[in-house]
Amino acid sequence: MSITPLKPLDLFWFIPVSGDGSYLGTLDGHRPADFDYLKQIAQAADRLGFGGVLIPTGRGCDDPFITAGALASHTQRLKFLVALRPGTLSPTLAARQAAAIDRLSQGRYIVNIVSGGNATELAGDGIFLSHDARYEHTAEFLSVYSRLLAGETVSLDGKHVRVTGAKLDFPPVQNPPLVWFGGSSEPGQEVAAEHADVYLTWGEPLDQVREKLDQVRAKAAARGRQVRFGLRIHLIVRETEAEAWAAADALIAKIPQAAIDAAQKKFAEESDSIGQKRMSALHRGGSRAALTIAPNLWAGIGLVRGGAGTALVGTPEQVAARLREYQALGIETIIASGYPHLEEAYKVAELLFPALGIAPNKARRHGTQPGEFGTSGTGITPARASAS
Repeated sequence: MSITPLKPLDLFWFIPVSGDGSYLGTLDGHRPADFDYLKQIAQAADRLGFGGVLIPTGRGCDDPFITAGALASHTQRLKFLVALRPGTLSPTLAARQAAAIDRLSQGRYIVNIVSGGNATELAGDGIFLSHDARYEHTAEFLSVYSRLLAGETVSLDGKHVRVTGAKLDFPPVQNPPLVWFGGSSEPGQEVAAEHADVYLTWGEPLDQVREKLDQVRAKAAARGRQVRFGLRIHLIVRETEAEAWAAADALIAKIPQAAIDAAQKKFAEESDSIGQKRMSALHRGGSRAALTIAPNLWAGIGLVRGGAGTALVGTPEQVAARLREYQALGIETIIASGYPHLEEAYKVAELLFPALGIAPNKARRHGTQPGEFGTSGTGITPARASAS
């Protein structure tokens, strides 16, 4: 029996600008992130009825802004959730780029602000701020960025950002494009409560997600604001439960233990991200022994992938039921992915959409029109993690 939610979940997909493949932790079957392949994924997501796609950022990712601009001309309805690291460019330039993509795509642009959590990678980008200082900078960045896109002339003499009389001569279609943001730490939640339209969390057990959402909800309410919520997670959906778990096992079957050890060492030594630490704790720092951490929630992807490291695994009815549980907490949008992303987009649309009451191959107004609620960024090659 299909499960029809009272309010449809908005389902987004993922553009793997780090590369793709059928196996994690190995170059076996690796697919480079060439534009023709990424275009196939975007066009499939557009035709199948996904509301949008997340394009990640990081050293291991091809540039998300340029990728989104190129893919927009090959799609019709798809929203582009473009990951942006504030320390890599000024808020005025970021606002001009955002407005340009929003105009060229006729109102299909959303930003996912990613403050970053890997000190080594950040140093390579010329960012030498501490964890809390990065969130201070992000708050100042968004104060300028969002006001510019709302049509204001902006001056700010901040600790990290200083502009005088900044304005946009070429405005966006949306007024303004939405801001997505994720951060599990106290400073991150404060930024979300003050500046985000949508707060994004990774796929943790329900009690942990509930706690975070309640914290952000309360912080936003104290400011007289409301924040919507999205969930970033992988999906492995098959007709039978046995087939789904076999697919999950196959995804990590070729990972050598040395690759797991190296990835976990890297996360522990180079990352000060609270969210990454929470992800690593789910599989106890790289153990394969107990990867099922809640009903149908599997932590195997986080063995070698940084950022979002969990997947819902099961039949369409099982996965739909778990997504409904997250929806009951306040989640409105799911940003999903699966390896390889082209084939898995079809599996999710063909199997899971009916179980969620989503009609395949039909555009859904919710979350796809300028100014309406849309959806969130990050990626990995099969061999290494990159910023999520």
